[in-house]
Amino acid sequence: SDGSIRLHQMTSEYPLMQWNDSTNGQPIIALQWALTRPAVFFVLDASSNIYIWDLLENDLLPVAKQTIPSENVVTMALLGEPEKTNGLLGIALAKESGQIDIQYVKKKWAVP
Repeated sequence: SDGSIRLHQMTSEYPLMQWNDSTNGQPIIALQWALTRPAVFFVLDASSNIYIWDLLENDLLPVAKQTIPSENVVTMALLGEPEKTNGLLGIALAKESGQIDIQYVKKKWAVP
């Protein structure tokens, strides 16, 4: 609820890493690991901002932030086929109105 993200390992109750206030205090609505690239995850906050984290590139801050204008995004889901190496990764965004947008992610964050 405060924008903090914690990375846990299944064998420990303590986080391996923790990022406080990662969304400038906005609650996190959804967080998902990339299906096609390890160490990359996506975060959606309550202000319809999507943050892309690539832990191999920068483990302190997101590598990109994209604001979805015009309407609140209520959830997201990632689309991709982990067994394929074509680097195709999409994000399905569900908006308050019921509309669904699908956006594709740049290959540098999608290719294994």
